[in-house]
Amino acid sequence: MYPFQSALITGASSGIGEAMAHCLGRAGVPTVLVARRGDRLAELARLYPGFEVLAADLTTREGLDAVCARITDVARPIDLVVNNAGFGSSGYFEQVDADRLQDEIALNVSALVRLSHAAMSVMVERRRGWILNVSSVAGFQAGPRLAVYAATKAFVTSFSEAVHEEAKRAGVHVTALCPGLTRTEFQSVSNTEGLQRGFPVFAWLTAEKVAADGLADCAKGRIISVPGALYKGLVWGSALLPRAVKRWVYATAMKRG
Repeated sequence: MYPFQSALITGASSGIGEAMAHCLGRAGVPTVLVARRGDRLAELARLYPGFEVLAADLTTREGLDAVCARITDVARPIDLVVNNAGFGSSGYFEQVDADRLQDEIALNVSALVRLSHAAMSVMVERRRGWILNVSSVAGFQAGPRLAVYAATKAFVTSFSEAVHEEAKRAGVHVTALCPGLTRTEFQSVSNTEGLQRGFPVFAWLTAEKVAADGLADCAKGRIISVPGALYKGLVWGSALLPRAVKRWVYATAMKRG
């Protein structure tokens, strides 16, 4: 089903990361599960042969070093690296805790770049590999009341596109997965639970749908993956709108949550 012979997923203890682990497990792909919550990873690993647990906090140097070491272990090569770990913070920028915002940037951007670099360092040499970076449709426009989160996802998408162009010469593929509203723990962590009341049911994707589409598009070597016809249309349509209009639409939508 997939061309990957092995995988590593960060943020695998819940949401999209957990759903991807199930997809890979059912396909028989040995997978390294990475997250802070080792107990949840252990429960998931027991379901599939060849699964491995690596408990690590990617906002720390120690955690990053441990995961980089596993990615670059030539004796146990990793074909697919999924950079899924991340979180958001909602509210007016000056009212959000500055340390939390710093951790958000460290996880959503710095950790992703570091792990992608580790992956590329071995994949280019092997001339084989896939990197799937979980971004968001929020990265296609400025995000009032999610300012830092939207900016980090804009970085992830731009970074992924650039590295894909560099790496394709060596047979390595980089994909940015850009889901829209998805029912996960993100809403409670980012304090955006009100969005579930402010948007209709049809606007919400499941983690399973996002995971399946993202892995399928990554396997096909697509650079941008946007799950769901609704969000494909919104991304295409937003490219035609002036930035001022997009900012107003986003700000209005956030007020509903």
